[in-house]
Amino acid sequence: MKKKIFIMLSLVLLNMNCNFVLANYGMDEQVNISVYEKISPAIVAIEAQVPDGVSAGTGCVVSPDGLILTGSHVVENYKNIEVTTYNGQTYKASFVAQMGKNKDLALIKINPSKPLDTVSFGDSENVKVGQKVLSIGNPFGFSNTLTQGIISRIDYVKNRFQTDAAINPGCSGGPLLNSNGQVIGISQSIYNPDHNISNIGIGFAIPSNEAIKFIASVDKTKIPSGKSKK
Repeated sequence: MKKKIFIMLSLVLLNMNCNFVLANYGMDEQVNISVYEKISPAIVAIEAQVPDGVSAGTGCVVSPDGLILTGSHVVENYKNIEVTTYNGQTYKASFVAQMGKNKDLALIKINPSKPLDTVSFGDSENVKVGQKVLSIGNPFGFSNTLTQGIISRIDYVKNRFQTDAAINPGCSGGPLLNSNGQVIGISQSIYNPDHNISNIGIGFAIPSNEAIKFIASVDKTKIPSGKSKK
C-alpha cells in the first residue's frame, strides 16, 4: 500500500515539474524548441573542396542509410565532399544526382555507422504569405543555427518562397520548416547587394514539393514519412 502511494506521489510530482518547466516558455518558444530538438539531429554540415577554398552548405537527411538532400551549387562538380552529422561524426560523401541548374537541388550519399534521423516533408502548396517559418543551417560554420521569420512573398513565376528568416552563406541546402517541423522549402540563396556585409532579410527557398519530385525521380523508396505526394 505504501509503495503504491509513493509511486502515485512520484508521478504527481513529476507531472508538476514538467508543467513548471513548460511554464517557463511561451507557446511560440515551445514550438521553436520542439521543432529544433526534433529536426536538428537530421541536419548535416557539408564542405566540398574547391580550387580556391571550400564550398560550405547544409543538408537534410532523407533516409536512414545516409541519402542527403542539399543545394546543387554546394556540391556540383566537386569530388572531395565531407559531411558532418549532428553528433560530430565526419563522413566522405559521394555525389548521386542533381536537379537542373534552375532548381538547384542535389543528392549525396554517406555510409553512416548507424541509422540516421530523417526529416519529413510538408505540402508546399499549402504555404501562405505571413506564415511563420524556421530555418536551420550552418551560417559561416556555426553549425545547427536556428532562425525564424515568415514567408514574405511567393514568387509563382520562379517558383520560390521569399522569407525574412536569416539565411546566410553556409545555409544553402538547409530546411525551411513549418511549425510542425515539416520541411516546406530548401534554402537556396539570399539577396545581398553589399556582398555579405549585412543581412538585409531577403532569402529564397525552393518549395518542398519540388524536392519531393526530385527525390522520387531518383528513388521513390527514399521519400521520408510525413511527405506530400503529388
